[in-house]
Amino acid sequence: MANPYQNYSGAPGYNPNPAYAQPGQQPPQQPPPHGAPPQGYYPPPQGYPPQGYPPQGYPPQGQYPPPGQYPPQGQYPPPQQPGYGYPAQPPPGGYNIPLGAPGYGAPGQFPQPGYGAPVAPTPPSLGYIPGQMATGRDATKDAEALRKAMKGFGTDETTLIDILSRADPLYMALINDTYTKKIKRNLEQDIAKECSGKLEKVLLALVRGPLMQDVYAVNEAIKGMGTNESLLDNVLLGRTNADIKAIKEAYKKTFGSSLEADVRGDLSAATEQFYNNVMAAERAEEATPIDPNLIDQDVKSLHGALRGNLGVPKSVVFQMLARRSDAQLRAISDAYKAQNGTDLEADISELFDGHMKDALVQILRGARNPARKDAQLLEESMAGFGTKDELLIYMAVRVHWNRDHMEKVKDAYRNKYGKELRSRVAGETKGDYEKALLAVLQ
Repeated sequence: MANPYQNYSGAPGYNPNPAYAQPGQQPPQQPPPHGAPPQGYYPPPQGYPPQGYPPQGYPPQGQYPPPGQYPPQGQYPPPQQPGYGYPAQPPPGGYNIPLGAPGYGAPGQFPQPGYGAPVAPTPPSLGYIPGQMATGRDATKDAEALRKAMKGFGTDETTLIDILSRADPLYMALINDTYTKKIKRNLEQDIAKECSGKLEKVLLALVRGPLMQDVYAVNEAIKGMGTNESLLDNVLLGRTNADIKAIKEAYKKTFGSSLEADVRGDLSAATEQFYNNVMAAERAEEATPIDPNLIDQDVKSLHGALRGNLGVPKSVVFQMLARRSDAQLRAISDAYKAQNGTDLEADISELFDGHMKDALVQILRGARNPARKDAQLLEESMAGFGTKDELLIYMAVRVHWNRDHMEKVKDAYRNKYGKELRSRVAGETKGDYEKALLAVLQ
């Protein structure tokens, strides 16, 4: 049997503009190995013991996450880049990479002894540090043009779309700040007053920037009767610990209530328990070293839970998928197939149904291939009778924040569906709403 852990390195991942690099700038059934926990115990994510020192040049707190990488072409999964707000993928060199996060215990517990020291956390994604904005640029002309487009009789939607769709997260923050200081008005409030309908939703998502877009989207997903499960999943699943913490803090400041409490109030039973794990922000960090022995142990636990073995509860599955890093989940997925001859996603889909199945599958797909996962979600937002506009707007704007990832999503969409993403969007939308989404996906 081929070693599923061999040569787990890959092609270059997202490489942000060097000008944006600094904050404030744009930018198997055997006895466990010695020292491992007994069968049935699920080690904390940071329990993957270090096998080497962190690589030189890992960015300090506050910088944009380092480039991430996937296995080379011909190995599963195919080379892809992380999406905006997704964990960075493992760098070349296999498993000798840094870091970790608290494990399956209650939040704040110390790591189990013998499982390696904690490692530096992945920094927040670009646009997730409140107050951070572009420096060395002047947004006065854009702020004045935006005001002119909304002043007097009528609204110049074309100008609004053109300016707002071109701004990256830090420049968007600068536009907002400049508009407030120079125009003496609130840009978000002016957009809401002058625009309406789906165009308003697109422009507000842009003006708010990635962090506040997430905050308002998750509130939209849970407010009123029922839950927009797809929107909720897309905001919160597969996110870095730093981004989840930023979303929780901004949500509390914006709506005056706890995100955890509000989400729990909309869910029940196992799904609520699963989201408690997600919102605890205790995933293993992406640079946590991969230990094949512990991956094998996770595979046995998953297989036992998915095949109904006595003493292995189903909750093991969603706990593990909520707590393991993307790199670990890729290794687990490969080893699961190698050891059991079945696909992990297929086995999850067989055991679970409804929202829980959709959420678990999304986490796994995002770990394996984030661009393809986003392409599938964009198609799902347009497939069938009627368009799921909330999901379409959210996904289009979210992938737009990382232009490099957006191109990967377009490629993945073309490869899977045999058509261009923008052409598909044009067929589902019209008017200024269509113009705005096409500009966002340009």
